Amino acid sequence: MATASANGIDIEYETFGSPDDPAMLLIMGLGGQLIVWDDELCRRLAAHGLHVIRFDNRDVGLSTKFDDAPLPDMMAVLQGDRSSVAYTLDDMAADAVGLLDALGIAKAHVVGVSMGGMIAQLLAIDHPERVLSLASIMSTTGDPSVGAPTPEAMAILMRPPEQEREAVIAAEVDTHKVLGSPGFDIDEERTRRRATAAYDRSFYPAGTARQLGAVVGATDRTERLSHLDVPAVVIHGSADPLVTPSGGEATAKAIPGAELITIEGMGHELPPESWPTVVEAIVGNAEQGGPR
Repeated sequence: MATASANGIDIEYETFGSPDDPAMLLIMGLGGQLIVWDDELCRRLAAHGLHVIRFDNRDVGLSTKFDDAPLPDMMAVLQGDRSSVAYTLDDMAADAVGLLDALGIAKAHVVGVSMGGMIAQLLAIDHPERVLSLASIMSTTGDPSVGAPTPEAMAILMRPPEQEREAVIAAEVDTHKVLGSPGFDIDEERTRRRATAAYDRSFYPAGTARQLGAVVGATDRTERLSHLDVPAVVIHGSADPLVTPSGGEATAKAIPGAELITIEGMGHELPPESWPTVVEAIVGNAEQGGPR
């Protein structure tokens, strides 16, 4: 792993594959560290002749923490008062561009999951000259009428975070039972290992809260997505309770020429059984975007 100065902050990142190959930037979702992009999934993408880059978004993992920024007043944000939002998803898209700048990469294939999909969309909207192809996974457009979480998923999202190590890990296992994939085997031990690694690497719930403020405070991207001119694929699980399938459907409808791939039984995650489909979709879309 390495650290780059991007957009005035430090961004921790890691790469797979040869830097001589076309770049593919992976953008993680709410509170997720770069290690949530599974090593094997990254290697599978790199095996298709791609220089895969995963990184910690601002305020999580080993990237810069915004300790002096306020925590969002979520009730106020939900009512339209964004004054307590510390930064925007556009700022986080600018971080991604800053990382590409620091690495000397002019253009990249961009892949984002959940909040990362929202950031990837904004990267393509705000910086179209930097994006070769776009893959938006388990994400939505920002239109509040689509992709709304189920009551059970919303309860998980809004509950106060645990603090002690074992309680945090147990809570992550419980979360996976609600947000995971009913159509696939639930690997509780895999979830526990990942939660343990994340806690030991960096436990920082305040950053997740500020990121959530950026998500909830974001405006509808539908109209801006309609102007994109980039190969795009939208991947969504049919059983996603956190960003329900209408979010993916609306994203694909908004982006001209976008392909929608629905994975039956998949929840708000990328289970290993889904990887062949996911890799094929991402790589096939990237091939439409050309090498550089």
